[in-house]
Amino acid sequence: MYGGFCYLNNAAIAARYLQAGLGGGWGESPIAILDIDYHHGNGTQEIFYTDPTVLFCSLHAHPDDDYPFFWGAADETGEGDGIGFNHNWPLPEGTSDAGYLSVLDKAIGVIDGCRPRALVISAGFDTAAGDPVGGFDLSRAGFSEIGRRIASLGLPTVIVQEGGYRLETLGENVVAFLQAFAA
Repeated sequence: MYGGFCYLNNAAIAARYLQAGLGGGWGESPIAILDIDYHHGNGTQEIFYTDPTVLFCSLHAHPDDDYPFFWGAADETGEGDGIGFNHNWPLPEGTSDAGYLSVLDKAIGVIDGCRPRALVISAGFDTAAGDPVGGFDLSRAGFSEIGRRIASLGLPTVIVQEGGYRLETLGENVVAFLQAFAA
């Protein structure tokens, strides 16, 4: 079902491509997807909700406050064989760097504990302060720190740029994230 800004789920496509290229199977360590877009990755969650070969972790706006309103609750942990492979951290409107980074550390801990073969990042920059489609308050320094902390996992990584609609700061935030990630 189409319900957002994307017709194709590039993070899901990348995860499946990585599985094929790295060898895949039920006995292998999973591919991890970390979604840091303002909006919950409901399509990604739905695709992998029963799949223990992909770990999905998402930091996003609380579904009581913003779209998509019916997905992304903390108690959505997967189904069937996928139980425990889905993690949501819904955050309140106005979340700033300190609050976001604290929760990001939890997600990084889950990812590290799963020992994935590779990481796909749904890198949304609509979490930036003043973004017209988001409601968080992340700064350029915050994006730099997000990049640094994710890079500390030391995993082969595909970065898929998702949202980001405050054009005045979008480029600066992306560069801050990428420079810190690559350092």
